[in-house]
Amino acid sequence: MPTAPRQQLAEELLRRFAAALRSAQLYSAGHPIIARNLEGLSAAIQLLHTLEPAIVIGIVGDEIIVDDAPVAMAETLGALVSRLQRGGVERVTIDRGVTVEELVTFVDAASKVEPRADDEAPAFPAFAHIRVGRVAIGQRSEGSLANMAAVRRLYSDAVSVAEDIWQCTQRESRPDVTLARTMIDGLAQAVAQNRTALLALTTLKNYDNYTFTHMVNVSILTMGQARGLGIDGPLLREFGLAALMHDIGKVRTPIEILQKPDKLTPAEFTIMKRHTVDGAEILRETPDIPALAPVVAFEHHLRLDGTGYPEGLTRPTLNVGTMLCGIADVYDAMRSQRLYQQAFPTDRILEVLKRNDGKQFDQHLVRRFVQLIGIYPAGNLVKLNTGEIAVVRKVYAPDAYRPQVRVVFDHQGKRLEITYDVNLWESEAASDGPSSVISPVDPVLYGIDPLTLM
Repeated sequence: MPTAPRQQLAEELLRRFAAALRSAQLYSAGHPIIARNLEGLSAAIQLLHTLEPAIVIGIVGDEIIVDDAPVAMAETLGALVSRLQRGGVERVTIDRGVTVEELVTFVDAASKVEPRADDEAPAFPAFAHIRVGRVAIGQRSEGSLANMAAVRRLYSDAVSVAEDIWQCTQRESRPDVTLARTMIDGLAQAVAQNRTALLALTTLKNYDNYTFTHMVNVSILTMGQARGLGIDGPLLREFGLAALMHDIGKVRTPIEILQKPDKLTPAEFTIMKRHTVDGAEILRETPDIPALAPVVAFEHHLRLDGTGYPEGLTRPTLNVGTMLCGIADVYDAMRSQRLYQQAFPTDRILEVLKRNDGKQFDQHLVRRFVQLIGIYPAGNLVKLNTGEIAVVRKVYAPDAYRPQVRVVFDHQGKRLEITYDVNLWESEAASDGPSSVISPVDPVLYGIDPLTLM
């Protein structure tokens, strides 16, 4: 559908929402004006639901964003924005199938919302088709310490939610879709607004909860790639949800195989490979899961040349969601340190993705992935050709080897009181200043957290 009608529908939705909220504040329950405004709100939501299965309304600073697109009329809704923000409401997701009864309860709760602390979740009833939360990424100024702390909190919360989803699947043989969608809503919005900071967090090494960080990392890396291909809105969230669930079949894998510190025997690996089929079965039997999710779970270890598993399957092509998830899966697995595996450097991982002359992975997508994360990803601590130590702040897509860095230690290893930034792609090799990265370095050796220095 053309942009203009969709934009008009979004503006109409916000007008109806504001009118419903005002009438709920001015009139007693059951008043016909409240009922009329709620009917108008319901109609506006239904119209947008003919285009998308879910509507996400986000509040970032003074902007109102509907499905990742700012709404021009937002400045006329100042009272609505400030009331919701004071109550901790920065994101409202409305799924297809929402009932008028749910809208009545939601609008009533929104009209009575009380101010909340910055890190306090909004107080709202539980709904089947409405989810309320914080955007959790602050303002859009990338690189600020406050913003980085907010993104770190969002990431940490996502890992905890991933663990809850895993345990729910073990208990009930199906994941909690509402919980998963709520988490993906926040991550997708962060990918759209502060992708660099969020991608930097996926570089954290923690083998104690590898399963859950891997779920979150693959979801973020898949959405980062999808966003680079122009995918956004509800479809971006479907990609993220499918990637989050790609390994969910491992809940049926015996724990002694899943956590074995040594290399698996052929018999054990045969059992491990069953997780692709198990995952597809679990997700097919789970209500409200996008159709993409079981496809990705089943296909994410298949390769374009027919290798991989489930064995014996050949496809003329793979779903683009599968291919993006497969790249993210291999990358995150290889760069994560585990009890039985040291982390591989990024350049080694990318060589694996490029091997066999594009027969296993789509090389166009691999090139786009390299442009996204760089040879030295954001958040990494690196040694420069001058001997100085710097943290990578931003990848430069045309030259993945020459990112933007912030120099934090001089060539003698002394911490700088005043750091400075360098765009390595602009530096001449013959100059006295830094012009290239020599190698990544372990931040533990320098006693710093690079993410706080971005």
